[in-house]
Amino acid sequence: MKGGRKMGKSTLDWIALVLIIIGGLNWGLIAINSSWDVVAAIGGGMTGTVARIIYGLVGLAALYTIYYLFKD
Repeated sequence: MKGGRKMGKSTLDWIALVLIIIGGLNWGLIAINSSWDVVAAIGGGMTGTVARIIYGLVGLAALYTIYYLFKD
């Protein structure tokens, strides 16, 4: 709460959090079995264009989440 008001999450906050969850679950699956890389399977392999875009978005979401932790 800031100034007696509850601050809600913006659309960007939600998108970043969902991407972080997707990335975290994907890494968890890779830890269990290295062939379970869902992002690579959807995106045409680890070097596929779609997979690289998804990996990039997850990375940007992680950077944004660092900002989110410290914003007022």
